[in-house]
Amino acid sequence: MKTLREAKVGDTVTVAKLHGEGPLKRRIMDMGITKGTQLYIRKVAPLGDPIEISVRGYELSLRRADVDIIEIA
Repeated sequence: MKTLREAKVGDTVTVAKLHGEGPLKRRIMDMGITKGTQLYIRKVAPLGDPIEISVRGYELSLRRADVDIIEIA
């Protein structure tokens, strides 16, 4: 299982599955990150937190703790 945390800057990945449950999973899905969505890793902050991605035509910053539930293909 490879998570979004392991993706490198410049990678385009596809969401395979969202793990977890409750409010965190719902918030991630509300931001447009669902199974089959393409994500482009734009930037990673110097200390590694947050990660900036492009999803569905907009930029989004996510905490590294939140990206652990996003499994990629």
